[in-house]
Amino acid sequence: MKKNSSLIAVILILIAAGLVSAFFYFDRQNAISAVILKLGWSGTILAVFLMALLCMTPVPSETLLMMYLKIYGVIWGAVLSWLGSIVSALIIFFIARQYGQDLMRKVITPERFEIVNGWVERKGTVGLFVARLLPLPAFAVNYIAGIIPSIRLWPYLWTAAISIIPYYVGTALLFMGITMKTWYWLLLGGIGVGAFWAASYLLNRKKFVLDHRR
Repeated sequence: MKKNSSLIAVILILIAAGLVSAFFYFDRQNAISAVILKLGWSGTILAVFLMALLCMTPVPSETLLMMYLKIYGVIWGAVLSWLGSIVSALIIFFIARQYGQDLMRKVITPERFEIVNGWVERKGTVGLFVARLLPLPAFAVNYIAGIIPSIRLWPYLWTAAISIIPYYVGTALLFMGITMKTWYWLLLGGIGVGAFWAASYLLNRKKFVLDHRR
């Protein structure tokens, strides 16, 4: 079952990457972007909810983030993506509270649950924030955190909102560097994303060491 889930996730990621590549190819003259922008506020709201839906799946949100950066510009593209991730976290919280363990057995591996639960047990809200910085899919951490009874809505929500900002900012800077062919934006974005993943690796390493000391 786990292999089938991994295969489905890989297929979805490849399809998403293909769609994004096709979008950038056919939108070289901004024709598609112009049509979407003409939708006004309805298009903006739709963009937020599309990101929310994507963030509830294993498909990386960067695929849609890159499209939003192209359509709405760097600042608004990042803001809409960020809002979508928050809406997603909020929806997942209530779904997890409603369906609990039955849901977890279907979408989350026991190993991932133990990682997040371990940090929360040791450090509380700070532990949840740290868990969100680990190299785990954001949707998985949201489902797990929503299931844990000791986690309340506000700590759940603010840790989700803050933890994603560095990565989205780094991705936006990388996008600026590539599209504007400006090396310093590319460098800043690379440093930002690299620092985020380095922090994830070190925190994951610390967790590994603590587990082996028990």
